[in-house]
Amino acid sequence: MRVLVMGGSRFNGLALVRELARCGHEVTVLNRGQTDAVFPRGVRRLSADRNDPASLRDALGTGDYDVVHDVSGYTLPQVRSAVELLKGRIAHYIFASSTVGYAAARLLPIRETHADDRTARQGDYARNKLDCEDYLFDLHRREGFPATTVPFSMVFGPNNIVPDREQRMFQRLLQGRPVFVPGDGTTLGMVGHVDDQARALRMMMLNPVTFGKRYNLTGNDAYSDEGYVDTFAEVLGIEPRRIHVPAAVMDE
Repeated sequence: MRVLVMGGSRFNGLALVRELARCGHEVTVLNRGQTDAVFPRGVRRLSADRNDPASLRDALGTGDYDVVHDVSGYTLPQVRSAVELLKGRIAHYIFASSTVGYAAARLLPIRETHADDRTARQGDYARNKLDCEDYLFDLHRREGFPATTVPFSMVFGPNNIVPDREQRMFQRLLQGRPVFVPGDGTTLGMVGHVDDQARALRMMMLNPVTFGKRYNLTGNDAYSDEGYVDTFAEVLGIEPRRIHVPAAVMDE
């Protein structure tokens, strides 16, 4: 397939590009060109600023693609401008969203039909992702636009650009520093490996069952905050020093 990856030079996007190339797809990457990345042989690279529709239009030209993976769309204007340029020239648009948009729940796991949190408590990042999803689903309902949204939960693995995750945990333990645990440590989360998520995105391509739908993407296992600390400590052979931070302090 001819696949356009919007983003593609860091973490999730880079893992996806490598997975697509490994499976023989014809891959084009579009980003600002500001990040050095080693792409597989044959991957084509386009440069554009997604906040500048004219720049995006010039970069995309008139080419057609079977699938677009949008892993760098964070705001509605960014997504809308891309869709307006690509509509009629693509067969599937897959948008990387985030599970942080869901409302808090006592009944787990949180599924795709769970309520979103659109209150004043919600952060800008999640609110913008939800706006993008609303736009794509509305376009699917009105015009049959082949869009799928994929909220990611926590992701780990090589080239992680978020230093507040496994890198931070390893460093704290290796340096003998205390580990801060929210509340009593029983809060549950889910984590997926970046390469597994890349495979899932590849397998989703051009499957009409997915059009107009949302699919949460993460690993199979749930972990508590205490369990997360225990796992890293066991790998390193270190007894962790924990400091539990009361919920009220966390909220503040």
